[in-house]
Amino acid sequence: MKKNISGYLKERKTVIDKELSSLLATPKGYLKTIYTAMNHALKGGKRVRPILCLACAEAAGGKAKDALKAACAIEIIHSYSLVHDDLPCMDNDDYRRGRLSCHKKFGIANAVLTGDALLTCAFNILCYATKSSSVNMRLIEVLSYAAGTHGMIGGQAADIVDDKKNLAMQEYINIRKTGALIAASCKIGAISIKAEKKDIESLFKFGEHIGLVFQIVDDIIDNEGLAKIMSKKHAFEYAESLTLKAKALIIAGFGKKAAPLCAIADFVLNRTH
Repeated sequence: MKKNISGYLKERKTVIDKELSSLLATPKGYLKTIYTAMNHALKGGKRVRPILCLACAEAAGGKAKDALKAACAIEIIHSYSLVHDDLPCMDNDDYRRGRLSCHKKFGIANAVLTGDALLTCAFNILCYATKSSSVNMRLIEVLSYAAGTHGMIGGQAADIVDDKKNLAMQEYINIRKTGALIAASCKIGAISIKAEKKDIESLFKFGEHIGLVFQIVDDIIDNEGLAKIMSKKHAFEYAESLTLKAKALIIAGFGKKAAPLCAIADFVLNRTH
């Protein structure tokens, strides 16, 4: 799997992108602009979160297709957060994923609406993500918690409180702003296929480790956050130790079925952009 990880990620990205295009087909008429902006926001990206969701569904003994709509909802939530992060009142970024950011291409008002539309669209998708209404309710519960004040939003809110951050505060931010949605992606993949409770918890724990690794590597690439507090060398060593813990956890619980997750974990740790 390690040698084939690039092909695996490309194949899964193609499946996810096809489903996203279907779910957000652009209509004619008055809604054309908002849907065009929504699809613009979704283009590009590595699709790490939805790919983890599908891989966790398979590791827990299910089929990836049964978690596909939930995986797309996760990516839509992630994309909404990027649209709002790029706004002038937040990070004020002109480019995202190699293209003009949403507010630069469509205007600030449309960008705000685009983020709002993506957020609400994601939860509408989750209402019908599987054939089980009780499972769908659990998916909504998990994703709303991870995306809200106890997760992504809470991390972002903490991030803008003060520019001077110590190690504890930076970890608090990383775990919530980035880690929470990645951990939820793993948990949602398992819940989607009605996995056993112990498997759901193991995959969630794996996701917590990998979510923190993802942000640490971002910090190293950008020379921010933990990389500035700990140094790049020590930050990478920390990320490496978390990756080893994550891999050991799922190998013990899932054996050969954990191979794709181990490969994704290594990809997250060793990426350069």
